[in-house]
Amino acid sequence: MSQIFDVAALRTIVTAARLGSFSRAADYLGRSQSALSMQLKKLERQAGTVLFVRDGKKLVPSEAGQMLLSYAEKILKLNDEAASLLEIQAGISTVRLGLPQDFARTLLPDILSQFNAIYPTVQVEAHIGRNYALCEDVHRGKLDVALVFTPQVQMQDCVIAGLEMTWVARQARDFMDIDEIVPLVAFNFPCEFRKCALAVLEKEKRRWRYALTTPSLDGVWAALQAGLGVTLRTRYQTPDDLLSCDGLPDVPVMYVKQVVHGSLTPAAQVLSDVVERVAHDHLAAWSVL
Repeated sequence: MSQIFDVAALRTIVTAARLGSFSRAADYLGRSQSALSMQLKKLERQAGTVLFVRDGKKLVPSEAGQMLLSYAEKILKLNDEAASLLEIQAGISTVRLGLPQDFARTLLPDILSQFNAIYPTVQVEAHIGRNYALCEDVHRGKLDVALVFTPQVQMQDCVIAGLEMTWVARQARDFMDIDEIVPLVAFNFPCEFRKCALAVLEKEKRRWRYALTTPSLDGVWAALQAGLGVTLRTRYQTPDDLLSCDGLPDVPVMYVKQVVHGSLTPAAQVLSDVVERVAHDHLAAWSVL
């Protein structure tokens, strides 16, 4: 009787071979090493032979393993193509991603590249927009997954990073004179950075005025580079020619979290996994967590 190989097990050995170890494959696939070991043993029982042998501290494919790997790659390609085509026929061939403007140029290329490698025929709708709108769109089912800024997090949140905020302007200005009116450059309301800036200024009874408000991050940078005032942002992706300012209130950490709709297609779940992995990789060096 012909054996029917398990697609998930085949994906495991292909991933392990590509990454060079089963421990890396376990991390990549989000599975335990014991679960992957069970899948390998199942494949070896079905194949009737050893598929991986130990070479020092590493497991490497045997001759039979090499043969199965070549077929496994073809099987997975056909499987994924079939799944994508079925999604197209079912009218669910689109996944929807939301990102703040801060992440469009940095995270988005890697997210799209990694997702396209898995689902090359699925259309991605990328919404680059305002933080508050992204959250609402996920809850309403208009987006599958989004990254958002938030000043507070809860235990159940998928927290990606905690980023330190700082006051920045064109010059390293000193605002030690508490009677000086602080010229504020800010996003249009509502905005978490704007809310935080106003809260700490009001708490310390500092006088302030709006020098410019805009819905555009590029507009914020342009106003600062023109010398119009000061803003509150994280250091991540802040232009190098903008400098930190002294004499303004201390500010808390701004968190980045991932929000996901409660019902995802297989492709949307993969997108969610890719977004989380890419965001962690990019923001880890900036995070205080």
